Amino acid sequence: MWTQIMVKGDGELPEGMLDMEQYRMPEDETLAGLLEQYTAAAHKTEESVAVLPDLDRSVPLPRTPWSPPETVHWSARRILLHLIRETAQHAGHADIIREALDGASTTAQR
Repeated sequence: MWTQIMVKGDGELPEGMLDMEQYRMPEDETLAGLLEQYTAAAHKTEESVAVLPDLDRSVPLPRTPWSPPETVHWSARRILLHLIRETAQHAGHADIIREALDGASTTAQR
């Protein structure tokens, strides 16, 4: 959805962006299916970046219930950095949960 915001640049909120159910794994979904979706999203992001004239392109962010009153603009570069930061943060959360479940640490042993 962030790639839609970045490429369209129209300030419109993508369909379903505020739907919190998108963050829940449906009971009929598989890990393999989720990984395929993630790979497809990564390819879509690459394609979206390839069509941009440059990463300094400024786009208005969509209005949300928690938005400030004025329109906020971000560069495509900032949107991509936001996606990277969010991915890293959530991967860290997942690693904390995994470590709590299996007791294994990802810290290098010396």
